[in-house]
Amino acid sequence: MKKENKTIISIKGLKKTFKTKVTKPGMSGIFRNIFSPDYKYIKAVDNISLDIKKGELVSFIGPNGAGKSTTLKMLSGILFPDSGKIKILGKDPSKKRKELSYDIGTIFGQKPQLWFHLPPIDSFNLFAKIYDIDQTIYKERLDNLINLFEISDIINQPVRKLSLGQRMRCEFVLALLHNPKILFLDEPTIGMDIIVKKTMRELIKKINEKEKTTIILTSHDIGDIENISTRLVIINHGEIVYDGDFKNIKQKYLSKKLLKITTEDKIDEKDFKDLTVIKKSKYYIEFEIETHKFPLKKVIDFLFTKYKITDIGINEMPIEDVIEEIYRDQR
Repeated sequence: MKKENKTIISIKGLKKTFKTKVTKPGMSGIFRNIFSPDYKYIKAVDNISLDIKKGELVSFIGPNGAGKSTTLKMLSGILFPDSGKIKILGKDPSKKRKELSYDIGTIFGQKPQLWFHLPPIDSFNLFAKIYDIDQTIYKERLDNLINLFEISDIINQPVRKLSLGQRMRCEFVLALLHNPKILFLDEPTIGMDIIVKKTMRELIKKINEKEKTTIILTSHDIGDIENISTRLVIINHGEIVYDGDFKNIKQKYLSKKLLKITTEDKIDEKDFKDLTVIKKSKYYIEFEIETHKFPLKKVIDFLFTKYKITDIGINEMPIEDVIEEIYRDQR
């Protein structure tokens, strides 16, 4: 069977600028702000063009203020672009927002849609009415989603009594009730522990594979990006600085780890001469390693052989640092 390769989201030359008032200090500033205000213009999105095909699972990432949320709001019809064209399933979201709402689902990690004091089943029933879902189809769809997300034992408990992981499972069911063709996920695993994150990532991929749902994910968690998406779009200062395979970026930019070591022995600078040292004192050192050049296991084995280590921390490089490095390389 021939694989479908249809463009489902098309963005051409998208631009959005915000006009904000510049606040002046003092009493004179207050009067000036009222009668003769000054304004500045912030270019949030600057000439973005992008095509996304049916069934793709895309990570759309960037530092805070890069233009991610503005772009997603224009895609969903909440904001209107200053210029450029958007087509979602062949429709302009600024003109056909109501029609497209039946084809789009959204999940915001910090903005729950479930009624806080009511059990999830009440929110499910309400959404079924809002989307005018046939009752027979609704019951079948709900049963399938309840089984998929394993929430049968919690749908009658008030949302306020659910853990974060349980609540997010229910948020996914709510967003998928009307069987959307496109799903926008904004920080869907924020605040979750490692086990719950792993489960949610697996469920997101399962939805994508089982129902061919096109998914656009925004996240600051490299684990989300690495374990969920195959295509990576990076935006910075309102511009797309990378659009391509995640593996290429991982090999070049995401192989770095940040290590923090505290020892009982004096740190010997010679041991770290080939590494990027960020901070150092007599018994503490913080440094970067590129794991494709210096395997992490070998570095750790050496450190434990040479030093009496009292504390060790291993972290991913902050996503903002990675994006800034990519941005510099592209200029």
